[in-house]
Amino acid sequence: MPFPIHRYRRLRQSPGILRMVRETQLSADDLIYPMFVCEGRGVRQEIGSMPDVFRLSIDNLVKEARECQALGIPAVILFGIPDKKDARGSEAYNPGGIVQRAVREIKNAAPDLVTITDVCIDEYTDHGHCGLVEGGRILNDATLELLSKMALTHAEAGADIVAPSDMMDGRVQAIRRALDGSSFTDTIIMAYSAKYASAFYGPFREAADSAPKFGDRRSYQMDPANGDEGVREALQDVEEGADIVMVKPALAYLDIIRRVRDSVNVPVAAYNVSGEYSMIKAAGEKGWIDTERAMMEALLSVKRAGASMILTYFAKEAARVLRR
Repeated sequence: MPFPIHRYRRLRQSPGILRMVRETQLSADDLIYPMFVCEGRGVRQEIGSMPDVFRLSIDNLVKEARECQALGIPAVILFGIPDKKDARGSEAYNPGGIVQRAVREIKNAAPDLVTITDVCIDEYTDHGHCGLVEGGRILNDATLELLSKMALTHAEAGADIVAPSDMMDGRVQAIRRALDGSSFTDTIIMAYSAKYASAFYGPFREAADSAPKFGDRRSYQMDPANGDEGVREALQDVEEGADIVMVKPALAYLDIIRRVRDSVNVPVAAYNVSGEYSMIKAAGEKGWIDTERAMMEALLSVKRAGASMILTYFAKEAARVLRR
């Protein structure tokens, strides 16, 4: 029936009514907190382009992990910053590497906290690319062996979930075979399936010291113009054995999150990336927006688009708001 029979404002009259009819619920259970771990002791170095985000030595990382657990955040994801880099990223698959040691310490201190590891060699290579380089080309198949070795050392250290973010073709299958062949059949794979070559990664590359030293990553990360391709990537990763698929970035790709959600039968993660975080923080510091409201609105939009879980640097702040 036309107006005035249907007055939608009737359902907006009070906070109680708004809560009763709310279609999308955001909770701390939806959040995953990314953390950067570096060598040393007592290190807590704020990242210039990411206010309130730090590079942490393992002792401080463990404290932060416990804080996440106390806030009701179920999971963290670790990014390693090694002291040594080389062309093959050999520290990435060193059983005594920075992430491998961090995983062991977190699992000792907070065994119920789900520990996820990023599986990519870009942070460990002296050229900054996500694969082996030969003659200026990024080698796909030769990189798969290194990614498999890296994932296996993470599983051996106690990681609950390994998350390949490299965008090499076939890496999910290679990692699944390596894990299963070493009796890590219960280790979960969260694949960065639709990872776009985005301008929103800049602050992360400062944090992880992972900017490529030549060229860019457009030969392996996806063209932002392509939506159908993102769905194909996610479907292939599921076929290869991914337990969870991811869309990255989140806010500029809400349509892709929805399309992937409608196409796969596994949980869908979305990464609210560094540039998205830093824009809100910077505008809030200028007084141009209400930081807290913008943060919660952004996260709610990602959940509304269909994400089952959200990787976000806002996780701790949002969890505090959600507890009120």
